[in-house]
Amino acid sequence: MKPTVIPIIAAPASRQRKREAPKGRRVRPEALAEVQMLLGDASRQPDLLIEHLHRINDHFGQLATSHLAALAQEMRMSQAAVYEVATFYHHFSVVREDADGKIPAAPEITVRVCDGLSCDLAGAQELLARLPTLFGKEIRVIPAPCVGRCEQAPAVIVGQCPVPHADCAAVQAAVSAKQTVHHPEAAIDLEQYLEHGGYQLLKDCLSGKLELESVLKAMEDSGLRGLGGAGFPAGRKWRIVRAEVGPRLMAVNIDEGEPGTFKDRTYLERDPHRFLEGMLIAAWAVGIDDIYIYLRDEYHGCRALLTTEIAKLQAAAPMRAMPQIHLRRGAGAYICGEESAMIESIEGKRGMPRLRPPYVAQVGLFGRPTLEHNFETLYWVRRILEKGGPWFGAQGRNGRKGLRSFSVSGRVRLPGVHLAPAGITINELIDEHCGGMLEGETLYAYLPGGASGGILPASMNNIPLDFDTLQPHGCFIGSAAIIVLSERDSVVDAARNLMRFFKEESCGQCTPCRVGTAKALTLIEQPRWDVNLLADLSAVMRDASICGLGQAAPNPVDCVIKYFPHELNLPQATS
Repeated sequence: MKPTVIPIIAAPASRQRKREAPKGRRVRPEALAEVQMLLGDASRQPDLLIEHLHRINDHFGQLATSHLAALAQEMRMSQAAVYEVATFYHHFSVVREDADGKIPAAPEITVRVCDGLSCDLAGAQELLARLPTLFGKEIRVIPAPCVGRCEQAPAVIVGQCPVPHADCAAVQAAVSAKQTVHHPEAAIDLEQYLEHGGYQLLKDCLSGKLELESVLKAMEDSGLRGLGGAGFPAGRKWRIVRAEVGPRLMAVNIDEGEPGTFKDRTYLERDPHRFLEGMLIAAWAVGIDDIYIYLRDEYHGCRALLTTEIAKLQAAAPMRAMPQIHLRRGAGAYICGEESAMIESIEGKRGMPRLRPPYVAQVGLFGRPTLEHNFETLYWVRRILEKGGPWFGAQGRNGRKGLRSFSVSGRVRLPGVHLAPAGITINELIDEHCGGMLEGETLYAYLPGGASGGILPASMNNIPLDFDTLQPHGCFIGSAAIIVLSERDSVVDAARNLMRFFKEESCGQCTPCRVGTAKALTLIEQPRWDVNLLADLSAVMRDASICGLGQAAPNPVDCVIKYFPHELNLPQATS
């Protein structure tokens, strides 16, 4: 019996063309060579994506799509992943080549005019109107959200160099001289810090002179709470993260994007090692392996300062097996002040808040338990441990505990960072620390916690400024950014300024915030406000937004309706 033979027939040729290269834009050899040259021997790990985007953007003044494609190939990432990160952050300027493949010329210098509320009060809109007429096309003039220099309002950034109390002549002079690099005034460097007992406290911790339990107890007894805005007790946070299984990481937030806030920059420019020592003590107490410092991109001088002083510290390490310190650069995104969004950004992604649980203390940076702290919280560690926890707790006023660094701007004689007892009232703060109101000005309203902290009238000038005291009035202290308005100002205009900011800074992840901020802005830009619709919108945003941006964005609008009905021609509230 013959076996059955089944013939094999060759399949007909497919009409579908085989892909000769991966999906996406073709990588140009010259663009790849330029990217490789700029990156040098730096690691191509994915969490360095934003750092590498900065290198390219700084060199060319923009990000051409050909360079983004080359970077994606070099880092073994998809072009979509690189593009979505590059277009998420304000400080990256993404441009497309024309039909002939030519890259548009980048502006010679970019001039950023801060249009945050404090700068708006000081004449930012006039600068934005006049400056473009003074320069040619090679100079780009654009508005920018709060740049963290509210005490210098109006503030302008020429390239990477701030121009305080700017006027057209000062900006023209900086542009003409090509003053685009910031050289801040001399800070206390490592040598000076060591001469005054610097890092001795850390050495006492390492030697056992200061026991771990006594350090943790001192932090708890002080009542120190997170000074970035959330207010979580610092000592308790140390215990929580320490109890998690290692390896553990630390993330330090110096993004400081809340309009009206500039305290972290002020302290950092003066005494960086006081912060660094507090950071290392926290790392020792909690058992931290690596530390990531996230610094906002607007603080160019601070970045150069920290880079220099961290290198000195690592060369003369005050402790064996000192945690590796990584300095990461933000790229202009207010949302990255939220702890989980900051962690996403450190990982090289878009700064989008995470859903919780799990919490950052459990699953944070790179999936590890993470101790997240604001700069100022760590800045206080040395003094608290030297003077004792009860000393710090005894500094308050009006029944409150501790000290607060108030960033004060607006219509006062002495704007700046003022260290005052927690629980001080706005009248006491202005009179005792700010030299009073400006000549001829009368207090009309004030923002007790930056853009998201609400707005209160002058008649409510006796409320202690601290955590938990302002919530019954629809406000909160947050990062203690105080913006003072006078009788010549309009809270309606202020609310519009703030809602424009929230609309632009919403990350877009959740609908209540993305759509809610845009809808709220449309409603309050009308001559007559639909207060019932605004109330419904506010409730939805508070209840359904993922993070604090969407939840707090309605605060200024709600406060205008509640406390300033006369500006809206509404009946006066009875409560």
